[in-house]
Amino acid sequence: MADDFCSKYPSIEHLRERARQRMPRFAFEYLEGGCNSEVNLRKNTEEIREVQLRPRYLREYQGSDLSTELFGKKYDAPFGIAPIGLQGLMWPKATEILAAAAHEQNVPFVLSTVGTASIETVAELTEGNAWFQLYHPAEDDLRDKLLDRVADAGLPVLVILADTPTFAWRPKEIRNGLSIPPQMSVRNVIQMMTHPTWSFSQLAAGAPEFQTMKPYIPKGLSMKHLGLFMNKTFSGRLNPEKIKAIRDRWKGKLVIKGVVHEEDAEIAINLGVDGIIVSNHGGRQLDAGQSTIQPLTALAKEFGDRTTMMIDSGLRAGPDVACALASGAKFTFLGRSFMYGVGALGKTGGNHTIGMLKRQLQQVMEQVGCHQVNEFPRHLASR
Repeated sequence: MADDFCSKYPSIEHLRERARQRMPRFAFEYLEGGCNSEVNLRKNTEEIREVQLRPRYLREYQGSDLSTELFGKKYDAPFGIAPIGLQGLMWPKATEILAAAAHEQNVPFVLSTVGTASIETVAELTEGNAWFQLYHPAEDDLRDKLLDRVADAGLPVLVILADTPTFAWRPKEIRNGLSIPPQMSVRNVIQMMTHPTWSFSQLAAGAPEFQTMKPYIPKGLSMKHLGLFMNKTFSGRLNPEKIKAIRDRWKGKLVIKGVVHEEDAEIAINLGVDGIIVSNHGGRQLDAGQSTIQPLTALAKEFGDRTTMMIDSGLRAGPDVACALASGAKFTFLGRSFMYGVGALGKTGGNHTIGMLKRQLQQVMEQVGCHQVNEFPRHLASR
């Protein structure tokens, strides 16, 4: 186990509880929350955990190998860190902590357009090995400036976000003043005062900002007008023309995140994307939608030989990664689990969580007799 592993927190559930204690309530609820009644948020994990694996005990076993090749690079595990906006609000310098840990542990880190570290900072921390997720700008000029910065930074994979065509109704964020435009209430200030570790760390780090977007934001905006500016700047609804324009300009690997429908997958593949991440934005956009494991299973069967099928949303632990791989995913991404790690342990939380997930997945592989991660579908029990 890695030196950064802390035996007091041997599961994501332990990390979550410690993070809840250390973070102001508004920050923790921003991390935890889904949309509306949070039905789909719960279904994501519950239905992944309905997947069952079948062990093979009476055959020769050569040991486990977690390494996975993806888009020409060999990673040490079949999972990466999903993009999360406003990470620095939830824990100071969380983006930098997780990017550095991902690079050290050789797993991909995906930076959000609305992350709290810049493209250039993350590229430096990861030696150019991070991915970038693009919220599609309303104006082509801004889109091209962002794509040029990603290319200049040497990042190899661009992820286009498809599953946020509209701002979701998230009651916890609205109640906590984290809607658009954002507000800071007296209740939030009191919560910060009663969480001194978070507050002093935030004071040292400085107020979280949209660092990638900072060059394009007019100076001196109030919180209200900043929210309105960001609202007008992005147009979340994709269409084939927008994807084609990006495909024509972007020379690296191109992935679309949020596809769950067969017709959308067909369109994306015909437009030349290199991969699809099946996602429902962590249950934060459509409460009446499917959980992610259902469309992943169907799309992997139909399109798995034509593109690289991946998944995020709902995965929390090593066994969840195993079940997603058995269901047809070639790679997986987790978001909240890593933020629990940073919220619980600060600077060492990224390495702790990545190392723990690796060991959990390794144990599953050893238990079922799976040598390499691409063999997991052979261990899928009938559903």
